[in-house]
Amino acid sequence: MAAVSALPPSPVPLRPVEFDTTLIEDCRLGKPLAIQSFVQHHQRMVFAFLGRLLGPQTVVEDIAQEVFVRALHALPRFDTSGPARISTWLLTIASRLSVDEMRRAPRRPVDAEARPETPANSDGPEALHQRRELARAMTTAVYSLSHDQREAFILVEIHGLSMEELAEVTRVPVGTAK
Repeated sequence: MAAVSALPPSPVPLRPVEFDTTLIEDCRLGKPLAIQSFVQHHQRMVFAFLGRLLGPQTVVEDIAQEVFVRALHALPRFDTSGPARISTWLLTIASRLSVDEMRRAPRRPVDAEARPETPANSDGPEALHQRRELARAMTTAVYSLSHDQREAFILVEIHGLSMEELAEVTRVPVGTAK
């Protein structure tokens, strides 16, 4: 699995369609195809979140793997009829693991030049250059935020979470999340 580029945010939030409850039950029973489907269904969202939050570190793959290991282990206790969605629950696990990682490893500055470039399209070279410069500036700005602020920005602006969902994932009151 490859790391996902950091910024600029995609116009479409990376929140996947919620996973079918029948497949969740199959995951709980340990059926390999259901587990594979579960991971494939949510991996883009988890990798995008961690990649944007932690930067271009190889540790993102390890943390993403740990997210799914922990989620699959705890899945029997997840209440599919409750208010929480699987996607928000996975982002909560990823958030907590990223905090642990930030405590373990010192924060490394992000080189905006090392970030993947935005894809070219039919615009001219000047427009492409401007988009690349904007992407570099946004990347630098986002990575200059504190971990908590960067996490909130990514969850709301890129993953499309509501303030209530942000508060749930980050375990803060809604007023603080706002």
